Amino acid sequence: MQKRDLVSAKRIAFQLLKFRNRSRQEIRDRLKKKCFPEEVIIQTIDFLEQLKYLDDSEFALSWSQARLAKPLGLRRIFFELGQKGIDKQIIDKTLQKLKQGYHESEIVEKIVKEKIKRMKSLDEYKAKNRIYGYLIRRGFNPDTIKEVIENL
Repeated sequence: MQKRDLVSAKRIAFQLLKFRNRSRQEIRDRLKKKCFPEEVIIQTIDFLEQLKYLDDSEFALSWSQARLAKPLGLRRIFFELGQKGIDKQIIDKTLQKLKQGYHESEIVEKIVKEKIKRMKSLDEYKAKNRIYGYLIRRGFNPDTIKEVIENL
């Protein structure tokens, strides 16, 4: 390992973190893509963690809050955090925190009402199917979606 490799890896990691918070796995993947040796990647990640620039728990919470604002459902957020390499225990803890002030049926109802207004020209059955598909892709619970759609 050359000292130059470590300095370059740190520089690249800082550039990535300048734009947004990242998970350990995201930094690892990007450094691997740049062909850094595993030893350099480990040292870089350890360095960033010591400086508190990398924290998967904080990343998971901030990512989840940003994704809820889109709005996305908890199922989609769970999936995305898994893709980002976040440990399942951290994901579960994060989702437990998010569920405290989260009312999925209200969010789904609001989206359904907005979508129905835009789809007035469509057949009711077709409109409901499109809305259902849209909400499923956004990660909302299928049972909640069905219940809200049936009650409108």
